[in-house]
Amino acid sequence: MRVLGVESSCDETSAAVISSRDDDATLDSLVILSQDVHAIFGGVVPEIASRAHLAAIAPVVRRALADARCALGEVDAIGVTNGPGLVGALLVGVSFAKALAASLGVPVIGVNHLEGHLFATALEDGAAVPPFTALLASGGHTMLLDVPAWGEYRLLGATRDDAAGEAFDKTAKLLGLPYPGGRHIEALAKEGDPSRFRFPRPMLHGGQRAGDADYYDVSFSGLKTAVLHAVRDAERRGALDEERPHLARAFQDALVETLAAKTVRAAVEKGRTRVVLGGGVACNAALVSAVRERVRAQIGGDAAVFAPSPRLATDNAAMIARAALFHLARGERSDLSLNAFSSMPLA
Repeated sequence: MRVLGVESSCDETSAAVISSRDDDATLDSLVILSQDVHAIFGGVVPEIASRAHLAAIAPVVRRALADARCALGEVDAIGVTNGPGLVGALLVGVSFAKALAASLGVPVIGVNHLEGHLFATALEDGAAVPPFTALLASGGHTMLLDVPAWGEYRLLGATRDDAAGEAFDKTAKLLGLPYPGGRHIEALAKEGDPSRFRFPRPMLHGGQRAGDADYYDVSFSGLKTAVLHAVRDAERRGALDEERPHLARAFQDALVETLAAKTVRAAVEKGRTRVVLGGGVACNAALVSAVRERVRAQIGGDAAVFAPSPRLATDNAAMIARAALFHLARGERSDLSLNAFSSMPLA
């Protein structure tokens, strides 16, 4: 069985081929074309993203098939992201996938982008399987999930305002760093003194109990505002250049501690010994390290934390193909009325 995956939910045009035999899934190829043009604007411009997908999708798919040494006639199904994301960008991938599936006479399977992120790590580590607690953190989403089995997703908490990746990008802009901001803040934070600044850990305090409305939820708008005030103060003092790494470190420490604490809190509460991280923010080494340290301290034993490599943490078609393979094995198919949706609940 060979599944072609297509991903175009935001500013990456991606295609991948996965082959399966019995319960094993093998990644045969993965091509990701990132749209660097958005760096000029400090964020993704939806119309530009859609037009870039139109130009790139056919060459990207051809390259993925060539890398997998797979002819079009050898594709058994096509999985495509149909939400959540930028509608115009999604429509490019959905329309392409439906047309190609119809021409080949093979099934097309619409995949929730967030579910794809849950499957990403399992492509690299066969132990990253349910039951587990999942933290999905990206530029558009931040949520905690309890996953007792594939296809069963229970939402525990989510961001009430900015997503974690969005907070990284906005903070990077305040600090005069390029877009996307995550990797630049992470690199700069390594040079920072953790004792120079301390920002609040939003929605994280010792008095919270299971069942409280804010027990698993996160919020980063206040943290962003705290950084803004600190940046303005440094500018007034003419000290922003020297304070920049310390501000980056303080911001990252606050965000990472909040996410790590809430994630392990969920794992302990639900009795999970596996934690899976997904989304672009899962590339952050400080976050992965903090979650692992808390898991060792609070769960111990044979508990494990799984994080995808940067290639599979970003938006990619391999995770979409893997999720499509799961639905295909359950006999699920989409028809040609498959549409794109800017929002699509997972749990």
